[in-house]
Amino acid sequence: MLAKIRNLLGRAPSARPPELPAGQRVYAIGDIHGRLDLFERLIEAIERDDSQRAVAQPGNSRGLVILLGDLIDRGPDSAGVLARASELARQREVEFIQGNHEEMLLVSREKLDAFRSFLKFGGRETILSYGMDPDFVREAELEDLHGAAMEAIPQQDFDFIDGFQKMIRLGDYIFVHAGVRPGTPLENQLGHDCRWIREPFLSHSGEFGGFVVHGHTITEEPDVRGNRVGIDTGAYMHGRLTAIALEGSERWFIQACESDDGITVQVADEG
Repeated sequence: MLAKIRNLLGRAPSARPPELPAGQRVYAIGDIHGRLDLFERLIEAIERDDSQRAVAQPGNSRGLVILLGDLIDRGPDSAGVLARASELARQREVEFIQGNHEEMLLVSREKLDAFRSFLKFGGRETILSYGMDPDFVREAELEDLHGAAMEAIPQQDFDFIDGFQKMIRLGDYIFVHAGVRPGTPLENQLGHDCRWIREPFLSHSGEFGGFVVHGHTITEEPDVRGNRVGIDTGAYMHGRLTAIALEGSERWFIQACESDDGITVQVADEG
């Protein structure tokens, strides 16, 4: 895995490497999708990596953590992931970006059709993680299930994800869940595109107004291109949760990976 990532990094063309502002360090984490076990191990690895490096910024020895969205759905413990993410934000500086799965949950509060789609695309696992009875979830009529699910999820969790951002810009980097629409100025990007877009974003080889760090589209390893990097490595599908770490013009990856021996952590430095 480390060799693969190094090869990908080596193939990423760039006239000038993108940079963060001086004294800043960032750890951006891809789509967690209810995998609390992987999230916990990745947090431990980030804390360890951060503490072993020089002070990132005077007065603040800890790097900024950015969660790129889709904390919920598909995996077994969305409720636990939200609780852990909220706890992490009380312990260190964390920024949150809203993904399409968070958007689906928020919209489904008022729209039954949206709730039906939410269930279809991993929301069933989310409401089960809040302690709902599996037999009831399996057998209930949609309206009854909707009412019970909205009661089971605490208002504080709705408020938490409703406060997630559309996009974050730091130095030459753009952090977003899905991507941006080519040819549209960053200040005019629609929230729907930021949370849902695939094409024409993924195949675009030109400039975006910054180097984009995104999730949303699953690849087995980080998808490094000259103008973007995708770090949704399929936590719920492949058992691999990825963070990209950034400082100055440096980049490195940290992964928590599920294996027959449990969850292992691997770090791949650029170069």
